[in-house]
Amino acid sequence: MTAQRRYALITPCRNEADYMRRTLDSVVAQQDTPALWIIVDDGSTDATPQILAEYAALHDWISIVPKPDRGHRAVGPGVIEAFYFGMDQLEMTDFDYICKLDLDLDLPRTYFSGLMDRMEANPRIGTCSGKPWFTGAGGRRISEKCGDEMSVGMTKFYRVACFREIGGFVREVMWDAIDCHKARQLGWIACSWDDAELQFEHLRPMGSSQQNVLTGRMRHGFGQYYMGSDFLFFTASCIFRMAHPPYVIGGAASWWGYVRAALKGTPQQQDSELRAFIRQYQRRALIAGKSKATAEVVTRQTPVWEARLARL
Repeated sequence: MTAQRRYALITPCRNEADYMRRTLDSVVAQQDTPALWIIVDDGSTDATPQILAEYAALHDWISIVPKPDRGHRAVGPGVIEAFYFGMDQLEMTDFDYICKLDLDLDLPRTYFSGLMDRMEANPRIGTCSGKPWFTGAGGRRISEKCGDEMSVGMTKFYRVACFREIGGFVREVMWDAIDCHKARQLGWIACSWDDAELQFEHLRPMGSSQQNVLTGRMRHGFGQYYMGSDFLFFTASCIFRMAHPPYVIGGAASWWGYVRAALKGTPQQQDSELRAFIRQYQRRALIAGKSKATAEVVTRQTPVWEARLARL
């Protein structure tokens, strides 16, 4: 690893014995090895600790950090709490890139080198990822349909400078979208690519890690409300999602999660300027499409980026 390609992984995990060996093996096999991989064992009660110890004994760049058991798997705030528990064990200035990585993925060998190649080619890219897919019935490969304007939550790869400027992750559901919008607001580019060398398998379908898929979809709807998403934009998004598994009910559950939060008067994230920024972008996306709306935001925020360069 050169001084400009030192990256650290931070992985919160709990009871991942069914999936973790494929993730561990795929990271060990990476073309560019991580400088450090901190894995936070968030109170596992299965074989996770034993498997982690096995890999840590073989690779000195893997560090296992036990965390007291909270008694249950947690998403949203719980995952980010565990992430920061791990990040407290390192000094970010020692690294060029940092990544929040889940332990239920199978990554291609060139995954991290491919991301760093693209970020080196465009220093304005602050956060990026590849695209996830999962195996459906009959072994069918199904895309999780993640937008090009976001880096995905299970492999949040960040330029350290960008991560620090946005203030890191909020400790709430939808942390993995708020961060991308905040990065764009500050002039950075957030993106993901569907290139073959960056596609990875999500061994557990998105939103199914706690209770069931419908609970996960309702949680997503709540998170969209918390983030400040425009109602019409999110309704259109839910209708689009109805065409993908779980058909119809998945999109409906997400929509109800949003509406229920609104009817209850649930507080939204406190950054009012960011909420307005998100709504403006989403309303434009309804008219022009996400690709054009994103390109317009990137162009509009170019002076913010140029002002940053002038200060360096």
